[in-house]
Amino acid sequence: MMDRRSVMTAALAAIAGMASSRQSLAQAAMSRITAYAFSFPGLASGDIKLSEFAGRPILIVNTASLCGFTPQYGGLQELWTEFGSRGLMIVGVPSNDFGGQEPGGATEITATAQNHHVTFPIAAKAVVKGPNAHPFYRWAAEARPKEVPRWNFHKYLIGRDGYIADVFPESVEPVDTRVKTAIARALAAS
Repeated sequence: MMDRRSVMTAALAAIAGMASSRQSLAQAAMSRITAYAFSFPGLASGDIKLSEFAGRPILIVNTASLCGFTPQYGGLQELWTEFGSRGLMIVGVPSNDFGGQEPGGATEITATAQNHHVTFPIAAKAVVKGPNAHPFYRWAAEARPKEVPRWNFHKYLIGRDGYIADVFPESVEPVDTRVKTAIARALAAS
């Protein structure tokens, strides 16, 4: 049989444990990694640091020069023209992961982007799937395991909070109403 002091001590310990658990959960939520923690080497030079765009929506798209979806570069440029001045950032991430459709280096990737009049930032070629994927893509796969890139021109929309707001597969054109609506919603969010 427990005396009153033992019951009070156990109750206080339980309350302290709950407070500690809540504090740990709050700290974990506050320290969760956002997309703004990542950067990509730039195609031409320097780094594309997503932290420089903190608080702005970012559309990150894995691209390829020899893909049937390569004309989507034009649609991405349309989005950049329409929404860039309102705060949207677009980053193209060339990858050779799907069908070997980005076999060239910086010169070839630059030529393809120029053929489509691209003016948004393009990263250096990166791995976007599997255990050797760029850290951003590993983070995105952990956040959205059922919505990982299955081909070139997969689109992640990062919201102002730095988390994935929406995902669009390669079959969804950049100028599709669903993409534009999601971007407008992300831009309007405070």
